[in-house]
Amino acid sequence: MAPSTIGSINALPEDEKRAIYLRILPPALFERFKLPAPDSQRIKKFTRFRFDPGSSDVELYLFHQERFPDPILYGHLTDTLNGQIHVLLYIMNDPYSPRFDVDVMPDGRPTRFGILCRNIEAELAAMQAGLAPGQTRRGLGMLAEAMQAFERFVRSLGHDLYFAEPLYYHNAVIFERYGFGYQEGRRLMERIQAGFSEGGDLLKRLDAPFRRPEAASSIRLRSWAIHDGILGEPFTNVTMYKQVGRSAGVNTCPEVRW
Repeated sequence: MAPSTIGSINALPEDEKRAIYLRILPPALFERFKLPAPDSQRIKKFTRFRFDPGSSDVELYLFHQERFPDPILYGHLTDTLNGQIHVLLYIMNDPYSPRFDVDVMPDGRPTRFGILCRNIEAELAAMQAGLAPGQTRRGLGMLAEAMQAFERFVRSLGHDLYFAEPLYYHNAVIFERYGFGYQEGRRLMERIQAGFSEGGDLLKRLDAPFRRPEAASSIRLRSWAIHDGILGEPFTNVTMYKQVGRSAGVNTCPEVRW
């Protein structure tokens, strides 16, 4: 029987599960960085996986060069309780762009993207350079290609639905614009929109380096303000879903620019 979950893929021999997970990677990424074909043995030098037998999650890394510190693509997927695919984290990095150490403290301690602790100096530099919270480098601008590849992967497992966990506000907005709907968290998103709109309660709190007045009309700067605690609570308990090949048509912040 063909595998239909992360757990069932992880139970396969290593070469088989590696081949299945490589389907997640968009072909355009291999072309852009002139990487070996995903079905070649040479690609092993540019990939890393954590997919232990008996586990129900997988982490995959794709590098553009051997021994480069950051992957051009990182994904962390798991199974839901009823066997659907759930994206916990999905990151694409431009390796030729400047790096901002928002993921580590000056002494090397991990910040977990600013959730455990925050490297304020690095975050300020990243924000001023046009990055969003959690970004160590500029993105690749290839989300459309990545989603097409991912939906082919989901469909190959026999599913027509998958879930994602947006780590930050801007992630949720981007997912909306690529057709995701909300399983949980839409009221929070609508509350944020109201708070940043005319007469909203968040406007008077835009009075600090990470809470700039321009955040009222910028998704990216709103996300920094939320990361900085403007809501009085963390941005959590937001889960989104996507039907393969279909859009949910949700837009909680119309006419707000990036």
